[in-house]
Amino acid sequence: MAGSIRFKNLRDEQHTFLKRILIAALFIVLLSGLLVWRLVHLQVVSYTHFTELSQGNRIRIEPMPPTRGLIYDRNGHVLAENVPTYRLEMIPEQVDDVRGTLERLAALGLVEPDEIDRLKDLVRRHRRFEPVTLGFRMTEDQVGAFAVNRQHFPGVDIRARLRRHYPFGELTAHTIGYVGGISSADFERLDRANYAGSSQVGRSGIERRYEETLHGTVGYRQIVVNARGRVLEQLDPTAAEAQPARPGGEGRRRSREPLPGDDLVTSLDIRLQQAAAEALEGWRAAAVVVEPRSGDVLAMVSTPSFDPNLFSGGLSRAQYQGLLNDPANPLLNRALRGIYPPGSTIKPHLGLALLHHDIVDPDRRIFCRGHFSLPNSRHRFRDWLRQGHGHADLKQGIAQSCDVYFYTTAVELGIDRMHDFLVAMGLGQPTGIDILGERAGLVPSPAWKRQAFTRREDQAWFPGETVIAGIGQGYMTATPLQLAHSTGVIAARGLRSRPRLVIGSGNGTNGESVDFDPEALSRLVLKDPHAWETIVDTMVEVTRGPRGTSRLSMQGTGYTVAGKTGTAQVFTVGQDEEYVEEEVHELLRDHALYVAFAPAEDPEIALAVVVENGGSGSRTAAPIARAIMDRWFEAREQ
Repeated sequence: MAGSIRFKNLRDEQHTFLKRILIAALFIVLLSGLLVWRLVHLQVVSYTHFTELSQGNRIRIEPMPPTRGLIYDRNGHVLAENVPTYRLEMIPEQVDDVRGTLERLAALGLVEPDEIDRLKDLVRRHRRFEPVTLGFRMTEDQVGAFAVNRQHFPGVDIRARLRRHYPFGELTAHTIGYVGGISSADFERLDRANYAGSSQVGRSGIERRYEETLHGTVGYRQIVVNARGRVLEQLDPTAAEAQPARPGGEGRRRSREPLPGDDLVTSLDIRLQQAAAEALEGWRAAAVVVEPRSGDVLAMVSTPSFDPNLFSGGLSRAQYQGLLNDPANPLLNRALRGIYPPGSTIKPHLGLALLHHDIVDPDRRIFCRGHFSLPNSRHRFRDWLRQGHGHADLKQGIAQSCDVYFYTTAVELGIDRMHDFLVAMGLGQPTGIDILGERAGLVPSPAWKRQAFTRREDQAWFPGETVIAGIGQGYMTATPLQLAHSTGVIAARGLRSRPRLVIGSGNGTNGESVDFDPEALSRLVLKDPHAWETIVDTMVEVTRGPRGTSRLSMQGTGYTVAGKTGTAQVFTVGQDEEYVEEEVHELLRDHALYVAFAPAEDPEIALAVVVENGGSGSRTAAPIARAIMDRWFEAREQ
């Protein structure tokens, strides 16, 4: 059977071949067009954008933290400065294994092993391109150990930085304060952009309150880095950008210099501060010295204290726990936050209230037999002098600190008038001093008690509570700052100014200085202006009268002191029990207090001293006050 024979159709094959050639050519042209379009887009249309990206692969913008402003005392002594130091820093985006890197650093002794978790959390909270400080004060041995192993730690380096330093250490810890590492909570209240590159922020005292003034404005610079992020060079800060300037435009500058923070001048006299600290040494105590008419705080000391340089240099967890667990509580600013019964130190204040409300005549005599009882009551409120003072007028009542005199007159004055007058003098409310953390103290009243207690039977105000309020006991409390401030009101005869620590500033760029005016408060006006001199005379009698409670401590002064002793009970003693100081635990002994101003006729300073569990105010607190005042007047004469 013959098979069919099929011949090629050359025309069809040629047509198919040409068709395929055309399709391939069109495809090549299309791809070539896309390639050309992409090249034009990259090198012409988006030239500037991609030039900046390529530059970013080798040029990094590095923030330049500003230099923190200095802090001085009123005589020009530096209280807070900046000193060079080496810091261990990490840039998170250049580190693949943060925890592993921290562990290897700990093995070299560059960070504490128990700090690894905290540092990892700190790195996590920062933006990945910002340097994070891992260690603040690197020793020469640590710097050497890191230099040998530098190649094993990409993204980690040691930089020369400025560290906050407090030349007087513990002496100014509670007033100047200290700086510490920035936390995530801090970034919620700070301008994050302005703190790029900064690793510390004010934590307490003036450093915290004036943070914005002291910090300054951040700068930046452009640096050339290699593939591992190591700095190769810094670009010329005055040159224009590497890419060509746009037509009609100018290149942008490569860097911006940081603006330093302003310097601050404080009202403190560091010599007086030193005298107060020496006088208080060995006690849990506080002393505050103010200038009555301006409100300037000349000295504010709380003991025991702590070294603020520990915080600025990077405090370990163990060191911090040691401070927290110290039974003497060195972190507590007793001058500002310690609240104590004012005791008899408020008797001059109450004397003014009695005269203002015409409750007593200065010559009226009240008989003191050593105890006082309310009408129809058998309870006895005892005087500190068991046998009593006999007949006492206002001057003798204050000079001899006769409790019965003030038990009697407090009932006649009434708790509401007592409350209002003491508040007007600055007790029972914050003074408004220009650092944070001040406590208000308390001047009790029936209205306060109704709000303070929930049980109905506890809300009633009892006459006996008015009696003990008359000698500064019971619910009444005050801070040493409030006592100094209110004593200054007596010294200035009713003039009042808000206490302050900062009295001026200096511009960190041009050096211009500004003096701040004191903030005057409303004057305390009495019905009889002569009442001021009457009370001042009674306070002078405390220091110079034959039975004045601080006569022995103030003997031989070349200036006239107006003062008042105070002794405040820590626990209640039954009316038939004896208080023997040597037989009770130290922490249960009375607090010793003293307030004073001098010279009495034209006061330059007013002060308050509180010694926790110091016993008698005349025996413990008054000699401390004398030492402080002696130093002030000696320095003035010199």
